[in-house]
Amino acid sequence: MVDPLDRPSAVVELDAIVPSEFNGRRVDWVATQLFEKREGDGGPVVSRSELSRWVREGLLTLDGRVVKPKTAVAAGQRVRVRVQRLPRFDWSAAEDLAFRVAYEDADILVVDKPAGLVVHPGAGNPRGTLVNGLLRRLPALAGLPRAGLMQRLDKDTSGLMVVGANESSLKSLVSDMQARRIERRYLAVVEGTVEADRRIDLAIGRDRRNRLRQSVRPDGRAAVTHIAVKKRFAAHTLVEARLETGRTHQIRVHMATIGHPLVGDTRYGARRIVPPGGTEAATEVVRRFPRQALHACRLALTHPASGERMTFGSDLPEDMRCLLQALETR
Repeated sequence: MVDPLDRPSAVVELDAIVPSEFNGRRVDWVATQLFEKREGDGGPVVSRSELSRWVREGLLTLDGRVVKPKTAVAAGQRVRVRVQRLPRFDWSAAEDLAFRVAYEDADILVVDKPAGLVVHPGAGNPRGTLVNGLLRRLPALAGLPRAGLMQRLDKDTSGLMVVGANESSLKSLVSDMQARRIERRYLAVVEGTVEADRRIDLAIGRDRRNRLRQSVRPDGRAAVTHIAVKKRFAAHTLVEARLETGRTHQIRVHMATIGHPLVGDTRYGARRIVPPGGTEAATEVVRRFPRQALHACRLALTHPASGERMTFGSDLPEDMRCLLQALETR
């Protein structure tokens, strides 16, 4: 069985009516708001760069007319795109990539992903992803939807992920994930002092002003994160986050919303706070931390074939250990 989204789209057809809130805006901006889609959004995946190119090339029409990118639209007008698109990403190419496999049998693989490794092919990352590396290790994954992936981590988040090694296992894992029977815990270093453990129940959806971000929205999808304080520092806190749901950027959004963005997470408001009284070397480690300080440290699941409950752990990577050491240095 092959996921339709994994096949190259021969023809992309997009059609929408301009809503009242977009009245007077540029047609190129409106097109991205109406049509940009990513993996998991449903429908064909369309990137902002593709849309911009199609508008410039005259492949978008407004009420049947080809228009320039700066053309202003009116509410009620019809925006259409019809384009022949070449294959975008290579979901079948095996590559020799470095990542650790924490566990493997005939039914599942548990991967300990390093920070900096993109999980699957997409716009800007057609090759060199975890999927390409998994196909080198287990070529049969090429016959599964998304090469057996049923979850993903952001490029700069490290830690544990589970992969279904066959169709039956993948279906079982997806069902367990939807039923919240897979436990996922993360360690995160956040700015500021988190006063107490708490449950964050705030719906999340795509940010209306920045399509690269998610935000708390009353019309978003339900999102629940359980936060436990592990250690407090002078101006930072190490927390454990347990996911009850799995929305895009969920921990990052929830922590930023309560005033504690992750160290290094400038997309969600990290301010590069440094520990007061720290040494110059320690201060530089904190200030220059290159990614969101987030690590998937624990994964617990029911094995899809044996029914055994299995728990996996992953130690903090070296960069986060150095970060914690810097926060303690005086």
